[in-house]
Amino acid sequence: MKLAALALALLPLLGGCEAPWGDDGDRATSARDFPPADRPVAPTVSTKWSTEEARDRVNEAEDVMDSADVRPGMTVADIGAGDGYYTVRLAQRVGANGRVLAQDIMPEVIERLADRVARERLDNVSLKLGAVDDPRLPAASFDRVFMVHMYHEIGEPYAFLWRLRPALRKGGQVIVVDGDRPIAQHGTPFRLLVCEFQAVGYKLVSYDDKQHAGGYLARFVPKGKRPEPEAIKVCDNP
Repeated sequence: MKLAALALALLPLLGGCEAPWGDDGDRATSARDFPPADRPVAPTVSTKWSTEEARDRVNEAEDVMDSADVRPGMTVADIGAGDGYYTVRLAQRVGANGRVLAQDIMPEVIERLADRVARERLDNVSLKLGAVDDPRLPAASFDRVFMVHMYHEIGEPYAFLWRLRPALRKGGQVIVVDGDRPIAQHGTPFRLLVCEFQAVGYKLVSYDDKQHAGGYLARFVPKGKRPEPEAIKVCDNP
């Protein structure tokens, strides 16, 4: 009850979005409507990729947000927010007229992040508990969706990406930061990443080497119609 009450208290609606977080009209499909990925899933071993101090010393968040063209007034989702390294910095970047939705699939992580949001008085941040096959984001709400060092932990990537797509506004982008290495080593081979996004109806618009951020930054936008779940072609794991 503590988590539910705290999450509701921290849940301002996005401008123009009257439905509760997560009502995007795709709930009738289940993960089993989608093909399973032909690859392993990395276990969640920690909510921290590195210390915040070490990441700030190499200007990680500022450089990534610059490359993603995050501007004041935008609405941004931080998927797999963990302890809130990007959530806090995105909130500062988008400012009082912007919004950040911090999402994670672990209730204890959301509760811990809620304490931080309240302690740091981040009035433009809301919290959301997601699922392994569904980010549970509201439709047509986000200018940017960040997935930083977490894509390799998504257990149902085709269902997840398919349900994520309607959450983007016109011109919206998905930003992935990950390592170009095997999933067993807590990364996502870049070729596999592009293939899985393309299979669900996204187009790669840019790639940047970000070794100081642990690998690469890839930006994707929707392209064409979403395929029907049964028409999705599974990518080979390199």
